[in-house]
Amino acid sequence: MQTKIEFLLSDPNLSQPHRQIAEKVFNGERISPDEGLLLYQEGSLGFVGALANFVREKKHGDNTYFNRNFHIEPTNVCVYDCKFCSYSRMIKKREEGWEYTMEDMMDIVRKYDGQPVTEVHIVGGVLPQYDVKFYADFFTAIKKHRPELHVKALTPVEYHYIFKKAKIGYAEGMKLMKEAGLDSIPGGGAEIFHPEIREKIAADKCTGEQWLAIHEEWHKLGMRSNATMLYGHIEGFEHRIHHMEELRKLQDQTGGFQTFIPLKFRNQDNQMSHIPEVNVVEDLRNYAIARIYLDNFDHVKAYWPMISRNIAQLSLSYGVDDIDGTIDDTTKIYSMAGSEEQNPAMSTQDLVKLIKAVGRKPIERDTLYHVMKDYTEEVFEEEVFKGYVALPVLN
Repeated sequence: MQTKIEFLLSDPNLSQPHRQIAEKVFNGERISPDEGLLLYQEGSLGFVGALANFVREKKHGDNTYFNRNFHIEPTNVCVYDCKFCSYSRMIKKREEGWEYTMEDMMDIVRKYDGQPVTEVHIVGGVLPQYDVKFYADFFTAIKKHRPELHVKALTPVEYHYIFKKAKIGYAEGMKLMKEAGLDSIPGGGAEIFHPEIREKIAADKCTGEQWLAIHEEWHKLGMRSNATMLYGHIEGFEHRIHHMEELRKLQDQTGGFQTFIPLKFRNQDNQMSHIPEVNVVEDLRNYAIARIYLDNFDHVKAYWPMISRNIAQLSLSYGVDDIDGTIDDTTKIYSMAGSEEQNPAMSTQDLVKLIKAVGRKPIERDTLYHVMKDYTEEVFEEEVFKGYVALPVLN
């Protein structure tokens, strides 16, 4: 049976530049930055979707991954002033925010005792009291209480700040965090690496080079991390390609990244509210082009609380093979920015139904993508795909 990509290649009306890209993808060859930019400028949703789905299925078949996780957000008060952020309350608005103590956060960890969660995801604002010692002690306390719980915590924005405050280098700092119990690093804080854009939207936090350097030091310790890109604001397509090229180059060197997560700019209640959000077609095109371009990344994730459950379903035909996890908490980072999901929590049964409804195989994983359970043949009592429909592929 002819695949979609083979059908594309047999089309006599396909332009030579598009044909060359399709042939490269079909043959497992890397596309260039110029070719990636061409996909953004001229690639139809149907074209890039077919290429991305080919890559996705070549790597993972129909397997679609999720995990059981919960989030802890230590504070939403922050010393930084990122223009796109709806979540943070700066020092001058401290009364509008929260600042958890270590005991507050350990209470959240203990709330999940006896539940089959495998990961705690910790990220939030930046404040002086949350320093190297605080986080090292917190990670150690988590591991003492529940040794098997995977600690995925803090972005390079936070690490850069606390290491600078402690007057230690990145290599020493990351080693200390590993020894304290840190297991992996999430992908946040990357935003857009290009200095022209970063200066306008997040001028006072770590640079793109520093973000990459902290991940590099973590990878040198034999550890894994994720990467993100904030898209759909003032950046151009060339800035997205520059961002992914920097990630691809570091991945060639270290192999330490496991997942890429495109993060959609949401414009509610922030300093960039005048900028309209991109539409769902651009969301899906961005997932697809990321899957094509980042050939050395194993996984592309759609963060369902940000884009909605139904769009997350659609993304599974545009290169995405992971939809994050149960997020069984009250995470506020995206709900405060106007995301589609104001109460972001789904049960394992919900996630399995969502994935099955579009003909994919639900696979529960741990943070490092070890398979915990294959739910393909699992039938829940009174299983009905209520709210999750087999959505059509957009062209």
